[in-house]
Amino acid sequence: MSEAPATIPSSTRSVDPALAAVLRSLKPGQRIRITQTVRVGFQQWTTTVTGVFRELNFLATGLATDRVPQDDIVVATVHFTKDNGELSSVTLDEQSKVEAVP
Repeated sequence: MSEAPATIPSSTRSVDPALAAVLRSLKPGQRIRITQTVRVGFQQWTTTVTGVFRELNFLATGLATDRVPQDDIVVATVHFTKDNGELSSVTLDEQSKVEAVP
């Protein structure tokens, strides 16, 4: 994993400081559990996945027009390997929880 910045930007605001501290402490090969709330329309549910941490990096997106750099949206992304061997990634939001597990 490349060195994580002091603050971890997200699409609308910085990642919660407690979550940022956990993310900065993770090492490749460490087991993690990720819990997120998924919302579709008026329905929402919580989903949890465990696996082995690979890296933290950032998904940079932008508007379809060529405007100022501040239009870019940067989303923190956790890359991991599920227990079944599948390589997976999730982007983080203000409801995301990531924890190291034994």
